[in-house]
Amino acid sequence: MSTAADKGRAPLLNVTGLGAGYGGMPVLRDVSLEVFPAEIVALVGSNGAGKTTLLRALSRVIACTGNVEFDGRTIVPMTPDEAFGAGLVQVPEGRQLFDRMTVEDNLLMGAYRRNDKAAIGRDMDRMYGLFPRLGERKRQLAGSMSGGEQQMCAMARGLMASPKLLMIDEMSLGLAPVVVEQLMEVLATIRDEGVTVLLVEQDVHLALSGADRGYVMETGHIVHHGEAKALIDDPEVRRAYLGL
Repeated sequence: MSTAADKGRAPLLNVTGLGAGYGGMPVLRDVSLEVFPAEIVALVGSNGAGKTTLLRALSRVIACTGNVEFDGRTIVPMTPDEAFGAGLVQVPEGRQLFDRMTVEDNLLMGAYRRNDKAAIGRDMDRMYGLFPRLGERKRQLAGSMSGGEQQMCAMARGLMASPKLLMIDEMSLGLAPVVVEQLMEVLATIRDEGVTVLLVEQDVHLALSGADRGYVMETGHIVHHGEAKALIDDPEVRRAYLGL
């Protein structure tokens, strides 16, 4: 696993003092975190802790206060499309595929900002290598596939954007354990190929087991952070989130 945080390299994503909410109601308060290149960072916590709100702020879907630097640039003034173009790509909770479009067309939608047709073709082949089921179903309507296959499609669509940071919201929700295991293996593969991942999960053990580092969020702020293995072994985390 990556130990980028220990190598003195600059973070790809550096969030300090972030606040955000809806309609004047604060959800996030003074959130700070770092994500380094080519690592998997897990952001975990119970439902309602503010994890999705943080992703929405980073994707510029909602306004936020504080400072967010991504790849050396401040992203707070950016629009969602500008943040996407900068390489901040989110795989949303619930997949949000184009149900009446084929798998292949969904993947091509992920590359809508790209003009490098030859590279897009190579990346399509790469996606079908990472997710063989998608290759078998590339002419099938996305909405007719199983939940696991739709999650694969959503992740592949995000990767087709050539992200610098892939943010995945509740990847395991509603999926069989064997499918989740396959998806975690894909995350390890793309991390080893240089893709940086921020994985948001309610399933604390799953996320930390596959991550390099982790952050635990409660009621809109970070309460624990560190190497993933250390968090799994932390008695307070085990008692509060792992039922141990």
